[in-house]
Amino acid sequence: MKTYKFKKRLIFAAATSFIMALTLVGCSDSDKAKEPPKAPVHEVFNPFDHTKDQPVTQTEKHKFHDQFAAQCVARETKNSVNKEEDTARFTKSCECVTTYMLKDLTDEEVEKYLSEHENPRSLQIKFNSAAYHCAQQQPIEKGFKSFAPPEVKKEEGFFNKLF
Repeated sequence: MKTYKFKKRLIFAAATSFIMALTLVGCSDSDKAKEPPKAPVHEVFNPFDHTKDQPVTQTEKHKFHDQFAAQCVARETKNSVNKEEDTARFTKSCECVTTYMLKDLTDEEVEKYLSEHENPRSLQIKFNSAAYHCAQQQPIEKGFKSFAPPEVKKEEGFFNKLF
């Protein structure tokens, strides 16, 4: 008789489980309106991705070029003794640096420089790169003319004329 009660309880438990499973599956709701809205997926910030930046207009580039070149010349001639000569010399190199920097200038950098009068770190990096580029483009003179020792003229004596 023990086997009989065991089968009866097993069948009852299986039937109960089957009915509960059908009830739970049948209660699913197919309405999507009741689901809570999902949070928007945020992209990871990439500081080197400038595809979403607004383009810099030509007037902003021109203003930046003028102001940055003037600041560069003022910084280079700050402790100069002969400001007129040094201004002419540094104007050419500062123009080269500024023109090179304009190639990949972002709108944020222009805005910070023109409106907030700040030099962001990215501008400093671009300035160093442009200064290196412009220094490589200039020809190197052979020796310093102003510091070269004067040539000594040999006196021509009696024996030098003979030989």
